Amino acid sequence: MKTAIIGLGNIGSRIAANLVAAGEPVIVSERNLAKAAQFAAGLGEKAEAMPIDNALKNGDIIILAIMFDAMKEFVPLHRAELAGKIVVDPSNPVAPDGNGGFRKTIPAGQSSGEIIAGLLPADAKLVKAFGTLGARSLGSGANRTPERAVLFYATDYPDAGRMVARLITRSGFAAVDVGGIEQSIRIEAFGDLSEYGKLGRLVSEAEARALI
Repeated sequence: MKTAIIGLGNIGSRIAANLVAAGEPVIVSERNLAKAAQFAAGLGEKAEAMPIDNALKNGDIIILAIMFDAMKEFVPLHRAELAGKIVVDPSNPVAPDGNGGFRKTIPAGQSSGEIIAGLLPADAKLVKAFGTLGARSLGSGANRTPERAVLFYATDYPDAGRMVARLITRSGFAAVDVGGIEQSIRIEAFGDLSEYGKLGRLVSEAEARALI
């Protein structure tokens, strides 16, 4: 299974670096292809840069490491290329609140995972993952000892979930399933299982399962 990461901001670049560090091959892409090529060269031979359309075509697992508002436009635009793919959504529906903090940009009872699921083609399989920790924790928390830190995921597709769980493990974390995509609100910002919510910290697998 080939993994393509679309977007090389703080989250996408960290996911790519963690996977490559474990020997996992990745395709990296963003609108600025020269930037993607430079980033791939810095990671070494396990990383390959491609234009976005080619990355979507060649990847089996597509990690959309882009902002939620951008994703809402990106997914309908690329519905054909996303058909049949495992799509990973790390997004958090937040924006600056003008007071040094953040606010949720969708109603309190909604999740970005459910919204993106509704935009995807019927045969795409969405997994909400890699967004429960900030970029700093994705770096410092990888391969933590003696117990790995957890990255939660949610999906309606167990087979896709297992494949993404493997990527989570390869990236240096313990993968913990919280249930179907309707549970994604729990692992998004302000959710009870998010670093930027009630949880507020990295947890071990035993702690995580007790919380679920």
